[in-house]
Amino acid sequence: MIQHPINTIITDIEGTTTDIDFVHKVLFPYARARLPDFVRNHANNPEVRQQLLATAELAELPEADDATLVQTLLSWIDADRKATPLKALQGLIWRRGYEASDFRGHLYPDVAPELKRWKDAGIALHVYSSGSIKAQRLLFGYSDAGDLTPLFDGYFDTTTGQKRDADSYRTIASALKQDARHCLFLSDVLAELDAARQAGMQTAHLVRSPDMDRGHHPAFNDFCQISQQLFAATSSEASS
Repeated sequence: MIQHPINTIITDIEGTTTDIDFVHKVLFPYARARLPDFVRNHANNPEVRQQLLATAELAELPEADDATLVQTLLSWIDADRKATPLKALQGLIWRRGYEASDFRGHLYPDVAPELKRWKDAGIALHVYSSGSIKAQRLLFGYSDAGDLTPLFDGYFDTTTGQKRDADSYRTIASALKQDARHCLFLSDVLAELDAARQAGMQTAHLVRSPDMDRGHHPAFNDFCQISQQLFAATSSEASS
């Protein structure tokens, strides 16, 4: 149950607002196929060079050439490693795909209407995803429900910290100048929800598939169910 009035909602993306298949069967293969040529053609771009240097540092390959770094990045994609420089480079590649209309950002049909409802109710909306902030903005900016970026007040990625680390959520609450008890974190991953709860946030477990483990967090099949409880809690608080 949602216990306290909520003034901030922080949402995950993959499996929460967006089908995991879109990420793993559309976005990841698109970036993987184009990464070698992208690095070859843009290696002197300062933003690209910065991420290649960060890749070399993270992989402990200080003398590696670009071809070796590309192979490292491809291996990280195959291993689904949440590496910040990889996410940044993927975001640059995906931007070209969105701009060329090669794909649109997938959202579950319940997401856009409820985000708008929450925003209209005065709730601040933020994103916290392992994808880079650039990639987050692109997905919501080029979504199949239109440009939803005006709904969001801010974005967080792995530069804030890892999503299974409670300190990351403490950092977010501090950055937002919010009491964590009035922040609601949405995710489909129990370990992320555990970390958010440890930091004092309220949690909502998105169970988009019937075979998912429901765990011990309040579970919801979609954003509409969250709204039902969210506004019921708000009404109850106002009348008490």
